Parts: sequence; C-alpha cells; structure tokens
Amino acid sequence: MANTISTKSYRDKYRQSTLEQALRNMLVAEKICQVDRSDLKTLQNPYGSQPSATVQAIAGTYTPAEYTLTDDTLTVNNEVIVSEHIYDFESSLSQFDLFTARFDEQTYAVAAKIDRFVLNNLTEDCTGTYTTPAGGFTAANVNAILAALGGKLAGYADVYKGLFLVIENTDVAGFIEAQMTSGFSFADSALNNGFLTSQGGFDIYVVRTGTFASETLGTTTYTNSGHRVAGVKGVATYAAPRGIKFEEKAVSGKTGMETVTFGYIGFKMWAPKADLVIDVTLA
Repeated sequence: MANTISTKSYRDKYRQSTLEQALRNMLVAEKICQVDRSDLKTLQNPYGSQPSATVQAIAGTYTPAEYTLTDDTLTVNNEVIVSEHIYDFESSLSQFDLFTARFDEQTYAVAAKIDRFVLNNLTEDCTGTYTTPAGGFTAANVNAILAALGGKLAGYADVYKGLFLVIENTDVAGFIEAQMTSGFSFADSALNNGFLTSQGGFDIYVVRTGTFASETLGTTTYTNSGHRVAGVKGVATYAAPRGIKFEEKAVSGKTGMETVTFGYIGFKMWAPKADLVIDVTLA
C-alpha cells in the first residue's frame, strides 16, 4: 500500500522545517542576546553584592564584610501573534501556493516584532549611556562614535564575547561614506562591496527605521525614539519557550482555513551586566 500525505501535512512539514531557521536568520536579537527556549516561565539569576579588596601593610588580620544577595528574574509575560483567514476560493483559484506565501509573510511579521520588542527592552533597561556628536551617525562622526563606545566598554572581562551596535537603515549612509574614505584596504573593500557590517571592533546590525520607538509593546512602555543601542553580546537574555508555534484550523461560518503564528516572549537585562550595554542618544 502506498503511503499518502495530505496537503496540510505537506504545509506542516514545510513550516516546521523553515520557521525556526527563518527566525534565527532574520533576528538581530538572536545575534546579541542569550536565548532561552526551555519551558520555564521564570528564569532565576540571583546575584551578590560586589566585594571590595583592600591593600594593607602585612598584618595577617582582616575583618569579614557583610554581603547582600539580590533575586533577579526573567518572567515570560508577553506573546507575539499574527493571524489571518484564507478563504477556500482565494486558495483554490490562485495560481501560486497562497498558504506558503502567507506563512512567509507571517514569519517576517513575527520576526520583526520580536526584534522590536527585544531591542526596545534592551535600550530601555541598560544603564550605560552615550550621546552622539551633533548630527548623529554622519560620515564625520562615525569613527568618533565607535571610538567613544569602545572606550566605554574596554577593560571588562565580558568584552571577549564581542561588541555590537544596532542602527536603523537611515543611519547607513554615514557609515558607507566613512568606510569608503577610511584607510586603503578597508576603503577598497567598502568601495567594491558596499556597506561592511563590522567596523572598529563592533559588529553592526541594521533594522528598519522606526524600530527604536516611543510606544507600548505588551506590558512595557518605551521612550526610545531617536535612540540606538550598543554593547557586549550575550549579557541580556530573551526567552521564547518552545520557540514559535503555528496553528491551522477551520472556522465556523467561513470556507477555507484560519492560520495563526504565535509565541511567548520575555526579556531581562541582568542587573550586574546592565552597564555593558549602552543607550545611544542621537544628538
């Protein structure tokens, strides 16, 4: 007997094999944060107060110090979701795979919203600050900004994890100009290949304009319009329990199928590392 697979099973197989891969490739958040996909709603990360060492004349005596222990937790308390209804006549009378097309669009929508959520939380909760020279990321300012940000992060043990800078696409022109006029082989590479995504020790990630916003997403209100973010990779965590899921189901009173892509998300900028991420304000 031949094995048979329904059309929906083919769609499920396609979605299952491509969804997580697509999200991981598209997300800036995946590159700069730790990601937890366990089933935990709450992640515990208690930390102790910083000890202080003393230099003294040789005496062999000391006074034990008191220390405090602080609970620090990440709680998954938001969800990202997108849903659509595809009528049967839309699918049956189309000359292309409408379900696949709409799923690809939903994947992009979810990825963009997760990045928006994580990046705005990261910018809002970090304690490092920096204001750019007037004009923001102009060609004349780019190298000075990267040097200043590097100086703020230099000397920390965590820097080995790598440095990042997230800008919006409207900032790219200044970087391209600066790269094309900076030093011989680097400039040649920029002239031949266009925008380079690494400069001055920073991996540079670009998101669409308006990602850094003053708005409310889920349970948090942000005031990040005119801001960008830089820092050390992997010192903040966002949680996505069991990753992103999808459902396809019939709805009473309508032909066709309803599709929904969704997932649960949480974010934490861990307090002991908060100064390793810098809220960059454009002047």
